[in-house]
Amino acid sequence: MASDPRDEFYSEAQDLIDTLARDLLALETSSRAGAEDPELVNDIFRSVHTLKGLSGLFGLSRLGTLTHELENRLDDMRMGRLAVSAGVLDVLFKAVELLGRMLASARRGEADDDTELPSLLSTLKSAGAAPPQKADDELNAFDLDPDIVRVLTEAEEHRLRTNVRNGTPLYRIRARFPIDRIDKALDELKQRAKPLGEIIAYLPTGDLPADGTLFELDLLYASAAPVEQLRNRLDGQDATIHRILRKNAASHTSVPAAGPQPVNAVVPPPPATPREGRESVPLSLDKPFGDSSTGERAALQEVKNSAPKTPVPPKPEDETSRAALAGRMSHTVRVDIRRLDHLMNVLGELAIVRGSLARLTDRLRQHTAFRDLTAELHRLHRAFDRNLAEMQSGILEVRMVPLGQVFERLARAVRQIARQNDKEIRLVVTGAETEVDKLIVEELSDPLLHIVRNSIDHGIEPHAARAAQGKPMEGTIALNAYQAGNHVIIEIEDDGAGVEHERVVATAVRKGLLTEDQARDISPRDAINFLFLPGFSTRESVTDLSGRGVGLDVVKTNIARLGGVVDVQSERGIGTKFTITLPITLAILRALLLGVAGRTYALPLSSVAEATVLDTRAVRTVEGREVTSLRGETLPLCRLDRLFSHERVAPKPSNRSFVVVVALGGRRVGIVVDELFGQQDIVIKALGPSLASVRGFAGATDLGDQRVGLVLDAAALLDEVLSSGDRRGAEAFSVGR
Repeated sequence: MASDPRDEFYSEAQDLIDTLARDLLALETSSRAGAEDPELVNDIFRSVHTLKGLSGLFGLSRLGTLTHELENRLDDMRMGRLAVSAGVLDVLFKAVELLGRMLASARRGEADDDTELPSLLSTLKSAGAAPPQKADDELNAFDLDPDIVRVLTEAEEHRLRTNVRNGTPLYRIRARFPIDRIDKALDELKQRAKPLGEIIAYLPTGDLPADGTLFELDLLYASAAPVEQLRNRLDGQDATIHRILRKNAASHTSVPAAGPQPVNAVVPPPPATPREGRESVPLSLDKPFGDSSTGERAALQEVKNSAPKTPVPPKPEDETSRAALAGRMSHTVRVDIRRLDHLMNVLGELAIVRGSLARLTDRLRQHTAFRDLTAELHRLHRAFDRNLAEMQSGILEVRMVPLGQVFERLARAVRQIARQNDKEIRLVVTGAETEVDKLIVEELSDPLLHIVRNSIDHGIEPHAARAAQGKPMEGTIALNAYQAGNHVIIEIEDDGAGVEHERVVATAVRKGLLTEDQARDISPRDAINFLFLPGFSTRESVTDLSGRGVGLDVVKTNIARLGGVVDVQSERGIGTKFTITLPITLAILRALLLGVAGRTYALPLSSVAEATVLDTRAVRTVEGREVTSLRGETLPLCRLDRLFSHERVAPKPSNRSFVVVVALGGRRVGIVVDELFGQQDIVIKALGPSLASVRGFAGATDLGDQRVGLVLDAAALLDEVLSSGDRRGAEAFSVGR
């Protein structure tokens, strides 16, 4: 399967757009806190510049036009000509959203000529600003080497002047790195220095020792941190900090990063002339020191150009050289998900072969004449089983992606929806590193967006209402994700008004879903479940965001399609919490094989809490539903043969029955079956369009002995049994059949 370059472009361009949106959110957060990060603006500028280049390479002229104008405004921000205000950020967010739409249109083969493009281009152009007048005496007042100022780019000089105006102390860090580990050593220095200040520029000194083993680099650095803290932070690095003072003060204050020198020792400035016997490395004015990372690359290029050209004989068998080369290579590769799906299907077939091999071994074991052959076959089976398990685990890990991809898109949506509703919303995200199958992540965007939209529109109160209740003006929506066994739990919680159970019940009565008598006895938990019914809404008028009664219905349907469940808890005046329980992967599942009325079903083991023998003496009937007691707790029962209206095709193997406890999202039900056949790895196959209306089944699987078994949908069974009881559930499933 050859890779299409355009597919690679679309994937990389989408990654850049997602990165842009994430960085803009971070920039907005830092701007509100009054601590703008210039490096973040540089990162955004670089992403737009890269996207512009890719757009031109693949002939997307309109996308290139938008990125070009966006790049101009970001350059104004880098130069200080354009302030990072709420209005400017709104325009940038609209531009990124439009970039995503235009890219999606191009990917579908449509023209990338969105109708919003002309007006947005006009807005971006009008946002430009004239360059500010430079104050020449700002830098002249400091004991700065004129050669250093001359080689600074406009962006670097702007950052230098900004720090001078803010009164931030300036430093010159001289670092010496071994040639063979300069990349790693410089990265370590950056990680230590950046949290305490800003690296304005990277400047190679041109000084190299005679043996060419070390490289010297000057970093122009601004930091308001105490000198002692800077020294401790850089401890362990071969670096020395020199304070750059005003000309009327002492020349320089040296702060050694290590060694016995005193913190405030006065030393002469670093030599500006090259060492004797060495040739100076000139700093070319046309070197691209446009930003920190670009300047860093240029500095590294200087040392490569100036390093002694001593011929080294080739060593084909030099393992160290090969390892160094491998370390410089990229550690990631982009893979089409369809290729992984194909590999998973092949693994599924191998899992079936493994099961058949195990059964064949068991059959041969019964014949003593084949004892040696059985032992050899058993040994091969164990080796095959071990290697297959490792391969399965490895491919599953490749398919896993962090939920942060979805959460980042939600953050942009929260910002936009909050502004449309004139509400202030703070989004708190935890557990973004939690990983699930890529296919599940792709299907999660819509359900989570509906829940967040519902929380903003229905949950978070307007400013006046929150002030009257003593709540902060800014509402909070918390997103939390974590792994629990073979499941991933996603929680979406707001501090809004909560659900008015009485209003929900009144709406249900008005729609004929409840009688007056039933309405008086219904619990708040059961009342909330009406919100998930199609067309159900407590809002009397339809708005742009809600009122049609389709949002939470979509949530329940999509989550159920993924084999998950949704649970809602709400307290009036406190807030509402949605809890989504999902399997980690849908690719290869471990299942428990069940026997019911002579038929075999598979139940995903991730949904099974336990299995035990049914004690018929403990079975009771409460309100028309069978229940039993399990360790002191009441457990609703569901007889699978009755639910599916099965006629027995084979006599029951024994008088015993078994209870398989299915648990999802805090809800439990006991499935009563005739037999338990054990566990098996399965690959779920779709039932196809002709059987799409069948409820209660996630698909089918090959059981490996010329038989096909249906895979039970645990979430659908729980929902049907607990919401309507066995009788209504049986009617619903009978219609599906």
